Amino acid sequence: MAVKPVTTTPIEEHKKHSYKLRGLDITHVNQVWSTDITYIKTNDGMVYLAAIIDWYSKAVLSYKISNTMDSSLVMTVLDQALSNHTAPEIFNTDQGSQYTSEIHTKRLKDKGITISMDGKGSAKCERIYLNEYATIAELKADVADYIDFYNNKRSHETLGYQKPMNVYNEGILMVKSMDDAA
Repeated sequence: MAVKPVTTTPIEEHKKHSYKLRGLDITHVNQVWSTDITYIKTNDGMVYLAAIIDWYSKAVLSYKISNTMDSSLVMTVLDQALSNHTAPEIFNTDQGSQYTSEIHTKRLKDKGITISMDGKGSAKCERIYLNEYATIAELKADVADYIDFYNNKRSHETLGYQKPMNVYNEGILMVKSMDDAA
């Protein structure tokens, strides 16, 4: 039986933050983002997918595939999301060492983002486990295609059969019009 890689490895010296989402009503985009790392086997070896999702719209805001599961992977995904979208109020992660690292928590604190940590991961991609990949390039192309489908073409029952990126963009426009009216 194959051993599953561990993607959540806490480091005792790193500060753990409390879980802030219990009982929280998610009412708008950029209120809560969450992130997770999942592993994917290819014929070229094990790789890791990190992604950030907006909880309200369910839109994937950024992602990256890497052959290493370290702070640079999660920082690239975080920096990409922060440069392309308005920062969230709360950022939820598991307690893995990549997320409890000084560089990651400092970036969030510097942006005024509340850090929430759960003991387990949350975001998993449904399609990648159904396929086998000969190469990392093949995997990257399929993940990019899937995220485009997920964000822009797939209707979600929990969103009233709307598409995640449509809900996200409508939420941004709503916030902008409220700001303009103020």
